Amino acid sequence: MANSQVQRHKPTLDKDLEKFTFTEQATHFVLRSWTGVGIALVFLLVAMAVAGSFATGTPGVLIVAITAALAAYMAMNIGANDVTNNVGAAVGARAMSMGVALVIAAIFEIAGALLAGQGVAATVAFGIVDRSIFPSPETYAWAMMAALVSAALWINLATLANAPISTTHAIVGGVIGAGAAASGFHSVQWDAIAVIVVSWTVSPILGGVIAAAFLFFIKEFIIYREDKIGAAKTWVPVLVAVMAGAFAAFIANGGTNGAVDLSLRAALLIGVGFGLATYVVTRPIVRRHAEGLDNRNQSLRTLFRIPLICSAALLSFAHGANDVSNAVGPLYGVVSALRSGVEGGAVIPLWVMVIGAFGISLGLLLFGPRLIRIVGSEITKLNPMRAFCVALSSAVAVLTASAFAIPVSSTHIAVGAVFGVGLFREWYTRNSKRRIDYIRSRGNRIASEEEEPANLDETRRRYLVRRSHFMTIVSAWIVTLPVSAALSAAVFLAFNALFT
Repeated sequence: MANSQVQRHKPTLDKDLEKFTFTEQATHFVLRSWTGVGIALVFLLVAMAVAGSFATGTPGVLIVAITAALAAYMAMNIGANDVTNNVGAAVGARAMSMGVALVIAAIFEIAGALLAGQGVAATVAFGIVDRSIFPSPETYAWAMMAALVSAALWINLATLANAPISTTHAIVGGVIGAGAAASGFHSVQWDAIAVIVVSWTVSPILGGVIAAAFLFFIKEFIIYREDKIGAAKTWVPVLVAVMAGAFAAFIANGGTNGAVDLSLRAALLIGVGFGLATYVVTRPIVRRHAEGLDNRNQSLRTLFRIPLICSAALLSFAHGANDVSNAVGPLYGVVSALRSGVEGGAVIPLWVMVIGAFGISLGLLLFGPRLIRIVGSEITKLNPMRAFCVALSSAVAVLTASAFAIPVSSTHIAVGAVFGVGLFREWYTRNSKRRIDYIRSRGNRIASEEEEPANLDETRRRYLVRRSHFMTIVSAWIVTLPVSAALSAAVFLAFNALFT
């Protein structure tokens, strides 16, 4: 009787947290069984049925249905491999549990894909190869199917090997390989490929630099101040306002699939206004949470927990807006090629975007936790402050690319940000005058995660572990595009031999 009364009088927040705990337990159960595989197969069949019903009357409706299943398979692989970068930092910093991270990422992935995913999807469908050069619409459709098969298989293999690769590399390589096999290398739009490749080179460096800059700001103006809590009450609302303003500017500048498409100047003004409003709302909330906290780093972790969760949600939205194209771009290309009179600039059907959005979230929920741990804890040690820098810098970079309809690798950017944070910490620990003066003013060494390792061997061991992950991940990035291209060409030739 007493237990039932306690249950009835539990606060709503405790009940909600229990629901998240149940979600986490259910996820672990799925991972330990074949249930996940069964659910994935059901989703593939549902995708085929949805495509078949909406494509009724379209020539080659069976091809559309099969391509929809392949797009759903690709989307689930993206969720299992790529979305881990969005919440890996937050989980690694222990700001949220695995179950909470999965739910937040799934919701905001769907929102980003449906609200802002059309521009990049059209780029994947029509900006990599010239459809007009293909011998027939059916040949183009087979090429897109081959691209999906090769990219999805390669990502699936990488996920089983615990390697966080670039799904954007995989699909771009697949489209290039199948397009070249179908109608020659002259069908590939190499100028557009050059822009994409440059973005791949710049984006991880940009993510790392932005993350390091945010961390430098936090260390200089919050962590190594005598009154940490007072500094946090001043600057945490500013950081949250910057994050909110960047998101608002993106939405205003065409970030809703063109429903709202203001000029860059107007969008920036809206971003500034929204950021100021966020600051006004956030400031008293942070001050209230800061009451009674001790003046130490552990208290700062508490204050950064909510901003970190918000930044992880923002990154998930950004990822959905950019990387859903890797699954639905080829599907949209097939649908438009088989429908007479549909041009590349036409609006992508909602059902196409829905398959990609829900496929990504389903793949994350079923198969994502393995790589979340890799990105979140094995590259460099993260706390909420560092993880916030990683998530915010990644979100800003991905949203910027999405605004220009450039398919970037969110894996590149997020992992680049993690490495940027780790390498900056190495430099800052050795060279920061403020840190040294702060430690001297305290009269002893600070017993925290900021401390130096006990000896040189331990320092080298930590650095070597970090760099070994760097080389492994970079190697996976380098081989992904050529492997996907070669595999896609082989698959297309097999399709061509079997069905034509």
